[in-house]
Amino acid sequence: MGCLGNFLWFLCGGFLSGLSWAFAGVLWCITIVGIPIGKQCFKFAGLSFFPFGKEVHYGGGTVSFLLNVIWLLVSGLPLALESTVMGVILCCTIVGIPFGKQHFKLAKLALMPFGSTVY
Repeated sequence: MGCLGNFLWFLCGGFLSGLSWAFAGVLWCITIVGIPIGKQCFKFAGLSFFPFGKEVHYGGGTVSFLLNVIWLLVSGLPLALESTVMGVILCCTIVGIPFGKQHFKLAKLALMPFGSTVY
């Protein structure tokens, strides 16, 4: 399912989702202070382009928590809302349920990206 799922995902909405993460990364990289956050956005844009076969593990400490709060207030809510809406739309059909589940995974990641690792 991984290779075929990623190909279909990219054609049917993954490209748009990945572009959203990349755009957020570009906006964060405009400032020098936001470059580490922008680099994290680019890493998750790659996940958003091809999410099948990858898992996200959450962890972190105090610094990750503080960065997640700043991220949530500035960029996290629009990305999470986008993924949630697309996931709900895709889950309305039986064929779209695996793609909707991937959008929900990305929505959770959009709410707390710092301290998480992709396997």
